[in-house]
Amino acid sequence: MTATDTRLEVDRIRFFEALADEMNADPTRFEVLGDVDMSIALVMRRPTGDAFRAQLVFDGIRCDGVDEIGEGDERQAHCWLEGDLADWQAMFANIVENGRAVGRQTINSLTLVGDRITVHGADPLGVDRFFRYNQTVQALLDGAAAVAAAPG
Repeated sequence: MTATDTRLEVDRIRFFEALADEMNADPTRFEVLGDVDMSIALVMRRPTGDAFRAQLVFDGIRCDGVDEIGEGDERQAHCWLEGDLADWQAMFANIVENGRAVGRQTINSLTLVGDRITVHGADPLGVDRFFRYNQTVQALLDGAAAVAAAPG
């Protein structure tokens, strides 16, 4: 991937493993955001009718778990974000282009408006965790700029 390649394979588990590696390699950047205790699932609906699902587990200032999950397993996470793959790709393209998400392409903006990516939880406290820790989630997602620029 190159910095000009905005068509990252965001619906592949290796992409999220690379984001977690990027986060874990830079603890100073995440330390100021505070400790996180949350599992979050991401659901990306593909045009073919199926969906890619990943679960990320945050512990302290690390992302210690990245797993592809099956249909319905997102309900086991504290919360989950769901949207069409094209909307996720647009967010990541914005991150690669600007070095971080800007404007209405931040995960906070996308979920607050809720017309493209929505936040869900099995209970209100799970949803609250997303909004409490969304800056850490955004910083992890912003790592896509570095992942895209990495050689190989």
